[in-house]
Amino acid sequence: MKAFTTLTALVAPLDRANVDTDAIIPKQFLKSIQRSGFGPNCFDEWRYLDHGEPGMDNTGRPLNPDFSLNQTRYQGANILLTRKNFGCGSSREHAPWALDDYGFRAVIAPSFADIFFNNCYKNGLLPIVLSEEIVEQLFQEVEQNEAYQLTVDLTAQTVTSPSGAVYCFDITDHRKHCLLNGLDEIGLTLAHADNIKAFESQHRAAQPWLFHN
Repeated sequence: MKAFTTLTALVAPLDRANVDTDAIIPKQFLKSIQRSGFGPNCFDEWRYLDHGEPGMDNTGRPLNPDFSLNQTRYQGANILLTRKNFGCGSSREHAPWALDDYGFRAVIAPSFADIFFNNCYKNGLLPIVLSEEIVEQLFQEVEQNEAYQLTVDLTAQTVTSPSGAVYCFDITDHRKHCLLNGLDEIGLTLAHADNIKAFESQHRAAQPWLFHN
């Protein structure tokens, strides 16, 4: 999992509340358990004017000019700004996979669906909860300023705007440690590999009858 420390990046606005995981990555694309390859179909039904199917060549598909993420000014954005209850619906882990593969490293919203929120941390994506008032202010600033960037500092737990305004966000110590060090659940387990091997050796020596070949 990629570590997250600080990020200064372009912000893309998605001015919709209650965005569910089927909108983030539609069900017909859930054909793989690999974490990569979902970016081209992220927000597929809003992003394209035709109906996407697995295996299609997305490079020639007609883009929806009214969808914010298709606008030239938001190309290359690594921070997604959106509204409340982002990631609701089914619990598919493919949703944070798709956002990550698209290029997003952080998502800012007033609230997130619980399962999606937890899945983000397991996949190196930082979900940031800010108040509706602050999120509204950021939407206005993004609209009014081309190439609008925010700086996210995970160590300090802050989001800083171009004007110098600093907004603090909460995160548990455990989640913060995992993101800063790029540790998913497997990585956390492997960090204790020496202790695990020592226990297994002691267990085998103490109860050898359990390990007959």
